[in-house]
Amino acid sequence: MTDETLLLDLLNTTPVRDGVPADDLADPEAGREWLASHGQPATGDEHEALLQARAVLQAIVRGQDVAAAAARFVDDVSYRAAFGDDGVEWVLDVPAGRSAAARAVLAWDELAKSSPGRLRPCANPECRLFLIDHSKPNSARWCSMAVCGNRMKARRHYQRSRTAAD
Repeated sequence: MTDETLLLDLLNTTPVRDGVPADDLADPEAGREWLASHGQPATGDEHEALLQARAVLQAIVRGQDVAAAAARFVDDVSYRAAFGDDGVEWVLDVPAGRSAAARAVLAWDELAKSSPGRLRPCANPECRLFLIDHSKPNSARWCSMAVCGNRMKARRHYQRSRTAAD
């Protein structure tokens, strides 16, 4: 699993189900299970740092906060050189208790630099999910074409047909 997957999965842990906002990480046990399923240490400290990082990253991606708000999650993070079969490999060293949070912030930063504007919230105002647009024209708008895209297109069609009938 890549850290980009970890980032998107983390951002999308606050979906809307049946019109009601949910939080898949609110329960500490569910949070530890989520961490373990993403190959991260499943401790209470990790869970708490993950919740805080998620809130900050969601606000940054939505344009409600500045990038510097995520700085505390990468304090004392470093890379160290290690020799492998193919030469030097860089190993990420993260402080215990915020490994997943640090990885998510670093993945967000890498994505923001390598693919600016490709990580964004779904264009459906009733949805709280995020997407990474991998399309060539960078034109994806919805987290899911089958769900949000279809709803938004149907809504626009209904509004146009209603306006034309008036």
